Amino acid sequence: MDSQISNSSKIVKFQDGVLQETHDEIVTEHPLTIHLNGEEFATMVCSPDNIKELTIGFLASEGFIRKIDEIKNIQIDESKGYAYVDLHVKTVTASHEFHSKRFIGSCCGKSRQFYFHNDARTAKTSTSNMTLTPLQCISFMRELQEGSVTFQETGGVHNAALFSADELIVSRTDIGRHNALDKILGYCIENRIPVRDKIIAFSGRISSEVLLKAAKIGVGIILSKSAPTNLAIKLADDLNITAVGFIRGNTFNIYSHPERIISEHKS
Repeated sequence: MDSQISNSSKIVKFQDGVLQETHDEIVTEHPLTIHLNGEEFATMVCSPDNIKELTIGFLASEGFIRKIDEIKNIQIDESKGYAYVDLHVKTVTASHEFHSKRFIGSCCGKSRQFYFHNDARTAKTSTSNMTLTPLQCISFMRELQEGSVTFQETGGVHNAALFSADELIVSRTDIGRHNALDKILGYCIENRIPVRDKIIAFSGRISSEVLLKAAKIGVGIILSKSAPTNLAIKLADDLNITAVGFIRGNTFNIYSHPERIISEHKS
């Protein structure tokens, strides 16, 4: 698997009435196949970085693990795009009722079944008491965007970041929006980071899938520069998650649980 997240490619560009040859940065897209307990479990298309985190986060999101200690062994073959995972508990990896081999694409909508059974089992109702000021919401989104070098070069990736009330903890990039969030989840599990008092900032729209990913990570606040969907807002209401969208310049909209966004922190 090519470890570069983007590569320079020769293109023809039309500008100011003229066609001319130039070079552009193009995002890299590769398949990753996960084998779980000796069985092929799933194939996804992703950016070829932080593959171990993606694998751990994906398995946690699907409900197969909750802690890093549940993984007996994990091996990543980046050159061929394979991840081999053995769990201490030999769970059934291909339940006909809840799981099947499936293609998980980089785009949204047609590539995934809507609302897996496991979503209801693994998405957490937030118990977070975290609050943010409006200036913090704007600052975190600005920091996410300014740090998204690959997006600035290519325009072809999604970005997600995990913040505490005081600082950026980790940011991840991927061609798939759900992959970027799974990398964040994998990072938290691998490094045993508690997430109840953390915030997710996200570059794309807040769809139901993105909201469920945030719930599986366990945060109480998700920030985005884009809009939510109506189902995402309903899920945010049900799961006690504050969804803040359209963070652009010095404005934003709060779509659910506005009590976590306060004018100023009390001393």
